[in-house]
Amino acid sequence: MKTRLMLTVTAAAGLLTMLGVMAYATPAFAHHSFAATYFEDKTTKIEGDLVQFLFRNPHSFVHVEGKDEQGNTVRYAVEWGAGLQLSRQGVTRETLKPGDHVIITGNPGRNPEDHRLRMKSVQRPSDGWSWGGNFD
Repeated sequence: MKTRLMLTVTAAAGLLTMLGVMAYATPAFAHHSFAATYFEDKTTKIEGDLVQFLFRNPHSFVHVEGKDEQGNTVRYAVEWGAGLQLSRQGVTRETLKPGDHVIITGNPGRNPEDHRLRMKSVQRPSDGWSWGGNFD
């Protein structure tokens, strides 16, 4: 009887351990919350010259040099959609080039010192190109 009970306890412990390992090893498909990084209820507009366009997954980035409210030159990091999502909306890695003058509207980052935005729209006045899709 004692041996049988020990085998049952050992089997239960082994099963729990195996389930724990399987749960830990399963990839997580959750995505981070934009609300943790950006004020989703606020919108800011920046204007400046494109420094870098990183067309990639999971999020593309546009780096723009422009002026802040005090007139100081600032480099903004603007988070955009994934390369695949953007390409489905007609945006390619060749769409924006360094030196392009752009006007961007987006949700400001929670830490103002980071000079970050989450892209809502972008315009290039030189030729009238614009994007105003979404990547949720």
